[in-house]
Amino acid sequence: MNTLPATVRWQLWIVAFGFFMQTLDTTIVNTALPSMAPSLNESPLNMHSVIVSYVLTVAVMLPVSGWLADRFGVRNIFCSAIILFSIGSLFCAMSTSLDQLIAARVVQGIGGAMMVPVGRLTVMKLVPRTQYMAAMTFVTLPGQIGPLLGPALGGVLVEYASWHWIFLINLPVGLAGAVATIMLMQNLSLPPKRFDFLGFLLLAAGMATLTLALDGQRGSGIPPLLLCLLILTGVFSLLFYLLHARGNEKALFSLRLFDNRVYTLGLLGSLAGRIGSGMLPFMTPIFLQIGIGYSPFHAGLMMIPMVLGNMGMKRIVVQIVNRFGYRNVLTGSTFALAAVVLLLLFVAMMGWNLLLPVVLFFQGMVNAIRFSAMNTLTLKELPDDLASSGNSLLSMVMQLSMSIGVTVAGLLLGTFGQPTQSDGLHQAFIYTWLCIALIIALPALIFLRVPNDISKNVVLRRRRKP
Repeated sequence: MNTLPATVRWQLWIVAFGFFMQTLDTTIVNTALPSMAPSLNESPLNMHSVIVSYVLTVAVMLPVSGWLADRFGVRNIFCSAIILFSIGSLFCAMSTSLDQLIAARVVQGIGGAMMVPVGRLTVMKLVPRTQYMAAMTFVTLPGQIGPLLGPALGGVLVEYASWHWIFLINLPVGLAGAVATIMLMQNLSLPPKRFDFLGFLLLAAGMATLTLALDGQRGSGIPPLLLCLLILTGVFSLLFYLLHARGNEKALFSLRLFDNRVYTLGLLGSLAGRIGSGMLPFMTPIFLQIGIGYSPFHAGLMMIPMVLGNMGMKRIVVQIVNRFGYRNVLTGSTFALAAVVLLLLFVAMMGWNLLLPVVLFFQGMVNAIRFSAMNTLTLKELPDDLASSGNSLLSMVMQLSMSIGVTVAGLLLGTFGQPTQSDGLHQAFIYTWLCIALIIALPALIFLRVPNDISKNVVLRRRRKP
């Protein structure tokens, strides 16, 4: 990194700042949801739409971000992303109802969707390929700090100020980032390729309408007739995309990707696996505050062991996969995560609160192994001409599955919940955690079909000091 010119290093710092801003906001909101609910006249069990609206918008907008950067330049798009994210944050803080907050989160999500992929593209254009891995490690490190600080910071702001400050804090940070981007970042661009707008619209319509339909009458107050219309719109949009993409080399995502069996299994496993995992960051802070009675700050602190467990395992995941193979690691970590979720419920029911940080630490460890194995399996066997398209589809599926996961968790809480009765509320959490453990375990049926003869990964060892 020290061999790069100072101007390039400054631009990498700006990209790193964007990564930090996006990941901090993603995690800071989870802790604040129970405190936000009363001021919006909503039940804490019905606040999942605040998360879903953001994550779903990110999933929908991801495919277009790279094309926009090529067309208008990375500086213009990155700066626009920061400004949109900040404007969305201001609207979130000004919201007086859940519907207003959801609309503001959509604006935030458009900005967030462009920040990370455009940041990766910026790094690719700024540094030589030989230094790309070192540069990406540098810019993504602040993104790993965001989840570490987010829950605790959210708890502090909610407990000692108000929930509005979890969004207002983005304004000075966003202003500084936008000014730095304009002053220091080059407006690198490429001749834009033809963008598949029809395919984009079909996929976006399919994802959005089916997610809204999944939330159904309980979460969104959707009448039965409109619910049926949403389902039909979603199904037909996806079917029309398949017809549109068949034999179309210019399609947003080529159907040739699914000729690769490993990629298909990895993508299906990632979709199913992340639905269950996506429930945990949403459910855990709500469970700690509403189910156990922790303060927002205490609940935020309890999320730190989970992040530490996740970060600590990333250095040895490659060795674990090489030792036991993808199939065994994925099936084993899937069942282990379901067991840890049940253990969390058991420890909480028994009142062994001192053990909760240990359980959450193990949950982070298992999640790290599972996510890393899923990601590398999915892209491992793709040919070079499909690698970019396959990675984009995987990124979109990852966001979509998180959106579905939070929606399903909110649906389960709403189905089992009786907020006016203490016993009913505890039963709601028990039944919801049991269902989540089952949903987490089910993708093992997909991972059992992963072949055992996939090539091993190369371990990058640290250079020993002389």
